[in-house]
Amino acid sequence: MEEALMEVDILIVEDNPNDAEMAIRALKRNNLANKVFVVTDGEEALEFLFSRGKYNLRKTCVRPRMVLLDLKLPKIGGLEVLKEIKENPETKVIPVIVLTSSKEEKDLVESYQLGVNSYIVKPVEFEKFVDAVNKLGMYWLLLNQQPK
Repeated sequence: MEEALMEVDILIVEDNPNDAEMAIRALKRNNLANKVFVVTDGEEALEFLFSRGKYNLRKTCVRPRMVLLDLKLPKIGGLEVLKEIKENPETKVIPVIVLTSSKEEKDLVESYQLGVNSYIVKPVEFEKFVDAVNKLGMYWLLLNQQPK
């Protein structure tokens, strides 16, 4: 629980441990985020963001600076997680970047209708994946201005 109380720059919502590890390595390699937290399903993502369940002691006023969200998740799908984030006044300003293997047009369209900030199809090659995550981190953490 101590880890859940800390401030988080990036919340990674990813059920594939290899993809989560590659994203973390890419971010840390480029010194973009020291405070990365990974959850492995949609239910845990919502519990973390809204300080419920095992994260009930986490301060909800301390929002992640960015959420990297996979769509194909166990328990609660990524689109439902996105919907809840963007419908809540406390979390709707958090940039949510869908990072998914889904190339389905309906997922892309629905993500934007729900308020996603960016939709990226995961590159298959390791170096291209690392490059994509690096560019995401550079833009959303360093260049983009966010409200406090």
